[in-house]
Amino acid sequence: MKILMVCLGNICRSPMAEGILRSKLPDNYIIDSAGIADYHVNEKPDKRAIEICKKNNINISQLKSRQFVTSDFDKFDIIYAMDHANYSDLIFKAKKEVDKKKVRLIMSESPNTEKKSVPDPYYGNIEDFEKVFDQLNDVCTYIAEKIVKD
Repeated sequence: MKILMVCLGNICRSPMAEGILRSKLPDNYIIDSAGIADYHVNEKPDKRAIEICKKNNINISQLKSRQFVTSDFDKFDIIYAMDHANYSDLIFKAKKEVDKKKVRLIMSESPNTEKKSVPDPYYGNIEDFEKVFDQLNDVCTYIAEKIVKD
């Protein structure tokens, strides 16, 4: 199974989600991340994202940002959007109905939350990154358990 995590710039939420989910699944699962915009192409994740993940024994420092391309619809089985804007952008880029069905809001996978979006911590502080990490860790735990069980 191949899973893609998508946020706006691919330096905060989606690389954190990639690292977290990768840490919870066997190596035969392919987890990647991308951004809707091209603001940070080829950059490492935000220092605060790297720091929070490292604190939780997850190394995302080697990841490089990339922009989502329409061929990603062909490469991935599930595409998780971090928020409603990312979701809408992905649906807009989908050319086929089958592609639209691959796109999901990541928080819709969690039975434990009313929140359907992961807030962008970019303009926040380290505590905002910690909250996002916790939110993504919770939902990725549920996703991993669901995938392995199926």
